[in-house]
Amino acid sequence: MNSRRSFATMSDDMMEDEDYEFDYEDSDQEQDDGQVDMENEYYTAKGHLQDGQLQSALEGFQKVLDMQSDSKGEWGFKALKQMVKALFRQSRYDEMMKRYKELLVYLHVVTKNQSEKVMTKIVDFVSGSPDMDFLETFYDTTLTALKDSLNERLWFKTNMKLAKLWFDKHEFNRLQKILKELHRSCTTDAGQDDQKKGTQLLELYSLEIQMHTEKKDNKKLRSTYEQAMKVKSAIPHPLIMGAIHECGGNTHM
Repeated sequence: MNSRRSFATMSDDMMEDEDYEFDYEDSDQEQDDGQVDMENEYYTAKGHLQDGQLQSALEGFQKVLDMQSDSKGEWGFKALKQMVKALFRQSRYDEMMKRYKELLVYLHVVTKNQSEKVMTKIVDFVSGSPDMDFLETFYDTTLTALKDSLNERLWFKTNMKLAKLWFDKHEFNRLQKILKELHRSCTTDAGQDDQKKGTQLLELYSLEIQMHTEKKDNKKLRSTYEQAMKVKSAIPHPLIMGAIHECGGNTHM
């Protein structure tokens, strides 16, 4: 058994690593050895992270990035993901954003499904921050990177999180701008609601209804509620439907 792979059997349960497919060939022995070295260095760094040795872990992940040079691949992607999460947990936001921007470059290295899975987890993970200014920067950076990625689901999800941020800050003008853009992405060429995107439409209408309720605009509240009730092909989260029915019910009081 090759002893150089001794670290590759460590459990990934804590960090939820997945297997990724990358476009490189292992036919050349030197290249293959380089991949094994990066793999071992990654798992060594990950072991430090699990033991609470943050600085040693970060230094180890940096070694992985140095070892891959300009050839971006699997282990660099994984190393940056771990660095982003670790730095965020330490509230080292400036350093975290620097690494996050490096990670975003890999969106063109991994497949669409792979990038969406990891990015969705990171967006959800970071969205728990109470620092709204940081979140604004994070969402804007993410959306800028997604412009050319053609990943509509992740683009919609990130925009909705930014929209909710504007709602919480009562930045209704900025919120309405995003809502209009999101609504355009959920309409047919004929300008009608695209029922194939029913779940997204209800999520959109739910936030719009909450905005009209907050602004005490009963006319628009009633109109939006009626539009939401016309959406049939959707499996929304119970909280979304709860918000729609609660706020919509106020229009009949």
